Amino acid sequence: MWSLASRWLRSITLKRLFPGECSMENKNTIIAIVLMAVVWLGFTFFFKPSPPVVAPEVGQHQEAAPKVVEKKVTQQPVAAPVPTADLAPPVNEQLINVENDYLRLQISSSGARIKHVELKQYRVSADIDAAPVVLHPNGPLRTATLKTTGREGLSVPVDANFQLLSGEKNINLKPGQTADLVFRYVDQANGLQVDKVFHFNGDNYQFDMNYQVKNISNLNKSGVLQLSLIQPWDEKLHSSRYDFIGPVTYTGKDLETDKVKKLAEQIKSYQQPVWSGFETKYFISAAAPLGNSIEKVTVSKEGELIENTFSSTYFNIAPQATAQIGVNFYFGPRDSEILKQAGHQFDKAIDLGFFAVIASPLRYVLKFFYGFVGNYGVSIILLTVIIKLIFWPLTQKSYTSMKEMQKIQPEMAKIREKFKNDKERMNKEIMALYKDKRVNPLGGCLPMVIQIPVFFALYRVLMVDIALRHAPFVFWLQDLSAKDPYYITPVIMGVTMFIQQKMTPSTMDPKQAKMFMMMPVVFTFLFLNFPSGLVVYWLTNNLLTIGQQYMIHRKPS
Repeated sequence: MWSLASRWLRSITLKRLFPGECSMENKNTIIAIVLMAVVWLGFTFFFKPSPPVVAPEVGQHQEAAPKVVEKKVTQQPVAAPVPTADLAPPVNEQLINVENDYLRLQISSSGARIKHVELKQYRVSADIDAAPVVLHPNGPLRTATLKTTGREGLSVPVDANFQLLSGEKNINLKPGQTADLVFRYVDQANGLQVDKVFHFNGDNYQFDMNYQVKNISNLNKSGVLQLSLIQPWDEKLHSSRYDFIGPVTYTGKDLETDKVKKLAEQIKSYQQPVWSGFETKYFISAAAPLGNSIEKVTVSKEGELIENTFSSTYFNIAPQATAQIGVNFYFGPRDSEILKQAGHQFDKAIDLGFFAVIASPLRYVLKFFYGFVGNYGVSIILLTVIIKLIFWPLTQKSYTSMKEMQKIQPEMAKIREKFKNDKERMNKEIMALYKDKRVNPLGGCLPMVIQIPVFFALYRVLMVDIALRHAPFVFWLQDLSAKDPYYITPVIMGVTMFIQQKMTPSTMDPKQAKMFMMMPVVFTFLFLNFPSGLVVYWLTNNLLTIGQQYMIHRKPS
């Protein structure tokens, strides 16, 4: 099929398409070429969730030794003061369960790390009995952990035995409620007391964590405090363009998405990040530094693990003084409204592409309609109708212009035949004919070109908006974010494209017309695996266009 599409595209050259006029077939061909190029060649770059952005030279480089900015630490208050008595390490691992209406977490005393993250309001499938989405499954050591390490006397083992110093082992928070967990690890030999303080609430997908290191020796301690998010990576599970997974960092200026295959060769580093984490098509796990405690974040891949490591400035901790770093975690949906309420500019994770200025209001209108009808399939149809009505005058002008072009086709054919050996004279005669008949050769194409950005913007909204995930429409279409399970709508869409072509008088030569007739077949195969919400939009637009063409053809000249 791709080979056929390639031959079809190559067969229609600019020289053959633009002999001075913009006919109805040429209009369709222009749109077909643009869309084929986008879908076939540019889809994985332009329309995929979270398109990669090339990082600037400053702030993205190979990992180097930490910048030595000595920071003297005197006695300072910490996020949650706790007793300073020496503690014996726990004999066995303790598992603490924390949940609210949005999250279900499991935290292990081994490393005081997050072991399991579950989203209670989202299911893995449209089935009402399906299991909740698990962002970080309970797996091997270091999978989905928060790693804490230091350097030059501040090193803490990843699986250090922390003791639960404060807090309940099972916490269920209601809206408006809060709870704290305090874990402590004491290393008398190295003179370190390490506290991990979690602060949870019952209102959203977020919680805070402070990592505090106290020097309980008589000597200065120096080094860098680090905190890591670790994500398992499976090429087989996450190679689909519809289920992209990858590390993402917002620098305050750019949204940087790193290609996983390059991370094994080159570590990426970003100074003063606003937040960093991992994203899929619909969900994101991210951490935003609290205060000025984080100097940089590095993104790397080791084996089957991807790691975002937040590093502090270089600390010099005096005896009995405490140093700390803190982050705010967000584990939840890539929903623009929820992310905006979360703060920390988490909403920058939603990238609507080059036409975001158009996509944002389209998404607003889509949700506005949903508020009335309660069905995103119907909302897509209503939005398509509104867009069609807005562009109706332009489309009307386009088809009217093409009808005028159709009238002078016989005269143009005579000119081409008469001056077929003199291209310059032929073009002059054709332009004179346009002037004499008062026909604009671009009148049929320019109105269509103006509509292309709107199509791209709506395409982007329908591809990435989590609102369409598991959103039912009618009958067999129970998930507008998934393909049509029976391929009914893509086939009907192909039929409507064929009808449009039949309603368009042809002036092409037989060979070109034969290749052009393959367009509905090519598009049908392309749309077989597209989200059904996008197919519903395209099908609705085709039906409206057929109706408009019918009205224009019935109108007396």
